[in-house]
Amino acid sequence: MAAAVQGGITQPPNSTVYVKNLEERIKIDDLKEALTEIFSEYGTVIDLIAKKNLKARGQAFVVFEDVESAERAIKEVQGFELFEKPMLLDYAKTRSDATVKKEGDEEELELHKRRRLAEKERKQAQQAAEEQKRLKRSAVPTAVDAAAARPAKAARGAGLKSSNPAAGAVVPDEYLPPNKILFVQNLPEDYDVDGLTQIFGRFEGFREVRLVPTRKGIAFVEYEAEAGAISAKESTSGMGLGAESKPIKVTYQRQ
Repeated sequence: MAAAVQGGITQPPNSTVYVKNLEERIKIDDLKEALTEIFSEYGTVIDLIAKKNLKARGQAFVVFEDVESAERAIKEVQGFELFEKPMLLDYAKTRSDATVKKEGDEEELELHKRRRLAEKERKQAQQAAEEQKRLKRSAVPTAVDAAAARPAKAARGAGLKSSNPAAGAVVPDEYLPPNKILFVQNLPEDYDVDGLTQIFGRFEGFREVRLVPTRKGIAFVEYEAEAGAISAKESTSGMGLGAESKPIKVTYQRQ
């Protein structure tokens, strides 16, 4: 397969090949089948990831058994047309789960997943913060124009809550950036510090559970580092507690 287009390699060699510029209208199963057939010529493919969600369309990750296979594939397949579009190849930024599992143990795989989840949540938080800033910026001209057009006596309404949703935009709890303190909500009233410690104390770096005396159903759980909080949040969010198995809500503390 001769390379029709020269792609730009920006990442150091590893066993996972990142493929972009794929035809988005092709069904995922058909795309995976075509990619597997092409890349299997260069080595053993242990995993192939292609998703249909909006952000992942037109992209795929091909995981080889070794780096040499990935190098051959990038050299030979770069620019090869698939469904009338030239594929653009590079090495993936990070190792795949399949590679970590093959080269390490379960503990290393769990750590790898936690780091990936933390990075994903940081990006979501960053995107939410940028959207919040954009909404506030777009709200400023509207507020200025409205103030200029408002009669003087309307100043009596000062202090009323704005009806502009952008003015009070707040990052949702689900998109708060990771930190070492978790905020737990919807707890059954009969759960005390000991009961919550049994649940959250099994994660790395656990420090303490703090209840709020004046408010029932909430608690704060602190860890020594983000890694423990990330792992705990991932494992306990939505867990059913109490006689009714009511799911709890676990987010990072707002800072």
